[in-house]
Amino acid sequence: MYVDLRLFFIALQFLTIIPLPFSVRYGEKDLGRSLAYFPLAGLALGALLVGLNYLFSLVLPRGVVDLLLVTALAVVTGVLHLDGLADVCDGLAARGDRERFLRVMKDSHIGAAGAVGLVLALLLKYQALLAIPANVKQQALFCFPLLARFAQVTMIVGARQARSDGLGSLFIGGAGWVQLILATMTTLAAALLLMGFSGMWLFVAAGLLTWALKTWFQRKIGGITGDIIGFTSELNEIITLILIVALSGQKVFIL
Repeated sequence: MYVDLRLFFIALQFLTIIPLPFSVRYGEKDLGRSLAYFPLAGLALGALLVGLNYLFSLVLPRGVVDLLLVTALAVVTGVLHLDGLADVCDGLAARGDRERFLRVMKDSHIGAAGAVGLVLALLLKYQALLAIPANVKQQALFCFPLLARFAQVTMIVGARQARSDGLGSLFIGGAGWVQLILATMTTLAAALLLMGFSGMWLFVAAGLLTWALKTWFQRKIGGITGDIIGFTSELNEIITLILIVALSGQKVFIL
């Protein structure tokens, strides 16, 4: 498969705060086109976590290492997706019409529901990561950022915009089915390579969860926003980690 490194670096530049030693120029449609490389950016994040896991494990116990990994992922992504999760939780708690939902999500202040959502999300992610057996932990560290970034692609392609401004609208304009097909091929191949046949179940679960959320939000507010994309990404990270724990307990991994 032909790899456009420029689009990959655009994806990496958007999804992380990792500084690049060079500038990447992009046009109006390039953000949408870069969606094809979101899963590869997820694998790059996974590689970073695997490296940090190795280094931290040399001097620290497992519980501290896993907490540091959750922290590192939040920091390197600029807490962008966690911010989206908090905003959506506040919007859901508002229990109003479309306009109220969007207004609450746009508010820069975090409410009680958003704070609780953040705490629960981080705790679930940490506890699930801590419960993953050591023999599949490296694969899991690659897999859950991969599937979460694929979920972002699935959420964006073919979606309607809930509002004309914001990050979501920047991607929807240039995103098409070609990007979704390429991202799907990359994600499925990587999931199968990392987790064996169990990777198929993780891939299907991520797809179903994202489809359900996309359908519901488009009915609720007429489309999606950047916050909803971040919310979906965080939920997919959590669900993927929990499923890896469940599947490893049943000893169904084929590696």
